[in-house]
Amino acid sequence: MENQENKKRKLEGIVVSDKMKKTVVVSIERMKLNKKYRKYFKVTNRFKAHDENGEYHTGDKVIIQETRPLSKDKRWIVVGRK
Repeated sequence: MENQENKKRKLEGIVVSDKMKKTVVVSIERMKLNKKYRKYFKVTNRFKAHDENGEYHTGDKVIIQETRPLSKDKRWIVVGRK
């Protein structure tokens, strides 16, 4: 059981929207390398994450963890603050 818990991905990001009930939108930024020009550029992904108590708000740095599908778009849950 404990081994499965370690396999779940964890990502750090910033809450960009908290307007939905029990859901926040978290923006994850990473740097990606262009193969031809050998230059790094920013890539942003936005994930919907479950926030049961509504305790996270826009601008908070949070850690999200992969989980089972909770709705059509939600596959992440907020674990805590960074």
